[in-house]
Amino acid sequence: MKRKEEPRTIKNEVKSYIVKEGFTMKKIADLLDDEGRTTLQNLSNKLTRGTIKYSEIKEIADILGYDIKWEKKNK
Repeated sequence: MKRKEEPRTIKNEVKSYIVKEGFTMKKIADLLDDEGRTTLQNLSNKLTRGTIKYSEIKEIADILGYDIKWEKKNK
């Protein structure tokens, strides 16, 4: 069974890491900016809708100094 995570949860989790590391959403958007396509509004909309790409999440994690790890759940 496939479980989709709520966009609100994703947004809150990402924003909490951004704030924890002393960044702002604007600063992250500026650092992600490639050819003027990533704006604060664009980033915020992607997080709100839950349409942000995994590659963008990995890039944000890298900017913040984090690795994303996949761990097997204990069942």
